[in-house]
Amino acid sequence: MAERGDESLVHTLKKVAAVLKQSEIPYALGGSFAVYAHGGHSSDHDVDFLIREADVEQALEALVAAGFVAERPPEDWLVKVFDDGRMVDLIHRPIETPVTEETFADTVVRPVDAIHMPVLSATQLMVHKLLSFSQHYCDFARGLPLARSLREQIDWERVRKETQHSPYAEAFLVLLDRLEVVPDAGTLPGEGTS
Repeated sequence: MAERGDESLVHTLKKVAAVLKQSEIPYALGGSFAVYAHGGHSSDHDVDFLIREADVEQALEALVAAGFVAERPPEDWLVKVFDDGRMVDLIHRPIETPVTEETFADTVVRPVDAIHMPVLSATQLMVHKLLSFSQHYCDFARGLPLARSLREQIDWERVRKETQHSPYAEAFLVLLDRLEVVPDAGTLPGEGTS
């Protein structure tokens, strides 16, 4: 984790995970640190945890009791906590989809700076990244390092299936195909058949 450049942010990540675990609140590490936990490259420097909406209040109470400062931003899909100015997002509705038991089932336990914790699967991280692209945000440069560094861990057929309704995801998958990152990334096997 030293190459992440911000050891204090790693320390904050570990503190949040410990509080959630002690409070018996199910969670999964997401975002750039999840990519890093899978051995991938990520240029972002933020901490994202996924929790269920039903657990938001309990999580905030436990984290505030542990010394964090809570914030409720105008966005209704997450809350934030701060540890000495370092921000952690607690997301309960990524990509407009509620966090559920199925979300937690799609995790892998990985060590993050010597602490084992549930981390979103590489496939789910890719799905989330592709479905975050829209007419207001479509920075393929942020998705390429994820796709390149975790390509062997990603179920590309599942990614294509779960993102097929998004023209932005489709364009990104075509780009991956043209760059030969993932063979045949632009087409869904069996497309057009019932």
